[in-house]
Amino acid sequence: MNAEIQRIILESSKAPQAIFEAEKKLAEAEFAFEREKALAFMNAEGTVADREALSKFQASELRLAADIAKAELNRIRAKTKQLADAGILTATLAKSVEMTYRNA
Repeated sequence: MNAEIQRIILESSKAPQAIFEAEKKLAEAEFAFEREKALAFMNAEGTVADREALSKFQASELRLAADIAKAELNRIRAKTKQLADAGILTATLAKSVEMTYRNA
């Protein structure tokens, strides 16, 4: 049981850096999308609605990349929460086992 707690602690210690990297990737992807969309809007001709639609279309692959980066960040956050919950559960079980043997 101690090995499992140590594994969870080790894995959890990686979470802050993983979250930072995922947030950075998301910020870069959103920046690239917004920049491409703005450039496409400025270079397009027609009504504002036409220019807006065209700029969104031209930047759609970058929007997808940003959405995927956001999904990755959410997955890392969910895994971090799952690890925290597993750590609490494992520690609780360990304490229960200890109390059972102590009282036996």
